[in-house]
Amino acid sequence: MAIKDLWNESIKVVNLGNQGFANELKSIDVDTIHLHWKPMARGNAELIRALDALSSRKDIEDANEEALRRINKSQAVLIDIQNAIDAIPGMTEDTILHAGPPITWDNMSGPMRGAIMGALIFEGRASNESEAVQLATSGIIKFSPCHEHQAVGPMAGIISPSMPVFIVENKTFGNRAYSTLNEGLGKVLRYGAYSSEVIDRLNWMKAVLAPGLNRALRFSEGIDIKGIIAQALHMGDELHNRNKAGTSLFIRNIMPHLVEARLLSEELEAIVKFINSNDHFFLNLSMAAGKVILDAADGIENSTVVTTMSRNGTEFGIRVSGLKDQWFTGPAQMVNGLLFPGFKEEDCNPDIGDSAITETAGYGGFAMAAAIAIVQFVGGTPQDAMDFSNKMYEITVGESSVFSIPVFDFRGTATAIDVRKVIEKNILPQINTGIAHKAAGIGQVGAGLVNPPWECFSKAIVALEEKLTK
Repeated sequence: MAIKDLWNESIKVVNLGNQGFANELKSIDVDTIHLHWKPMARGNAELIRALDALSSRKDIEDANEEALRRINKSQAVLIDIQNAIDAIPGMTEDTILHAGPPITWDNMSGPMRGAIMGALIFEGRASNESEAVQLATSGIIKFSPCHEHQAVGPMAGIISPSMPVFIVENKTFGNRAYSTLNEGLGKVLRYGAYSSEVIDRLNWMKAVLAPGLNRALRFSEGIDIKGIIAQALHMGDELHNRNKAGTSLFIRNIMPHLVEARLLSEELEAIVKFINSNDHFFLNLSMAAGKVILDAADGIENSTVVTTMSRNGTEFGIRVSGLKDQWFTGPAQMVNGLLFPGFKEEDCNPDIGDSAITETAGYGGFAMAAAIAIVQFVGGTPQDAMDFSNKMYEITVGESSVFSIPVFDFRGTATAIDVRKVIEKNILPQINTGIAHKAAGIGQVGAGLVNPPWECFSKAIVALEEKLTK
């Protein structure tokens, strides 16, 4: 075809880069396709060099396949409930565990400070807000990340010594993980509330709920939490912000044993009503399952698989299997979502909580296509939910052999985030989450969608390159 003949042809445009050009062409009815393309590693020369050094290495591929194997082979079973001081490694009377990477009181957000104040009042170490702040800033109390003690906690993630915790065991590899029991929504400790109703609820959970459930567990062979997660994904949950099916399945599993336990009728009634009225009760178990699964894949030499994603309300941190125990952090992001009536964006705290362990394990935001109704709670559209789940396959080592998405013809969920792929493809993991008020004492104000900061992954890949190419 001669060049002059092109003027007689209809114009079809492929646009790269600025989407505004494509939008302008479409507005005048020009057939235009926009490619969502960015240069590898956002064009950063240092990161591209690190990618080149870590690409096509059989030792890394083998290590990542081993991480995926351990994740898929892990079994997460609820076996016990004990007070944190008696169960969690490294816990002391003066220790308070928190969500996210390490942080000091001076840098803590409002909801985390509020939750710590509430925990100190619950423990009887303080009688009011003023005394709690004085103790928290005295140097007597030691703050430590849950993740450094085989534990996880939603939102502020506070675990104090006498709080009862679920004990979830990995029956395949023998490791354990711990999490608190879920309080419900609204004004609760994990969102930074510490009023008398919050403390009263925590005391009831310690005195009635935890002992009752623990007595029921004695009549069981353990509750298969991983199995419940797999079932719940087929029933409309994604097991982070939607836990209706998971909670219902847990009730179904524990109820016969609650009856066998012969609790006082008023205690049995209160326990069942509390769990049944709290659609998020299963969240803490879902998180503990993710933790115990991923800990089995931690510490594998040469692996670039992410084993922790967590936020403290100030910073977001990740940890990588081949760089065991090292944190790579960036600023916690603001959550884009739906707010409860009466609240505004300026009321919101940045992203907070250990609950991103669900996405790290291959469900939560990675499985939104299994829980399309979740968009009514976190925002977005049904198509967004499908797209988010699809995109996550591009940054993972493989797929789950247990967790699957019905609408994707029961394809396994994207599992085992690879730092290299995140950097190469410029795709950040998708997380859905609750939103806490930035001030202590108020509680939850909404829910939405968020991504980790790029800095976490860029720092991690540089550190991997430095270690693995020595």
